[in-house]
Amino acid sequence: MEIGDGMAQASQRGSQAHDAIAVDEDFSLGGGYVRRSDHAGGLEGGMPSGAPLIAKVAMKPLSTLNRPVLETVNVATGESTVSFKERTDVTAVPALGVVTEAMMALVLANEALRKFGGDSIEEFVRNHASYVENLGSTSSAARPL
Repeated sequence: MEIGDGMAQASQRGSQAHDAIAVDEDFSLGGGYVRRSDHAGGLEGGMPSGAPLIAKVAMKPLSTLNRPVLETVNVATGESTVSFKERTDVTAVPALGVVTEAMMALVLANEALRKFGGDSIEEFVRNHASYVENLGSTSSAARPL
């Protein structure tokens, strides 16, 4: 799994991974700062930047082919051989989406609980509503990037 450009950035220079900061065109009207790009995928230092959170996931290819060329061992004789046409267990592909979505939901729910806390759903909802209400009162100079 990666966030933003993730693994591609590992082989880049820092200047290529940099998300430049600019002044929003409507800065005088209460605008703020914007990023010219979003290589970080909506996170900066582990904190959401306000940009959409972009998460990508991949899995290894299913290691079967439709022709007998895969090396294997004959378990009866112990000799090396090649496999006959093998079926591919394609059920792993839709399962990846289910597992990934569930894990992302758990991580995001954990972070929401960490941020807004509470001993009940009602308290969590109240804390979140208060947070959202106070966002509008933040001055543009103190507004997060």
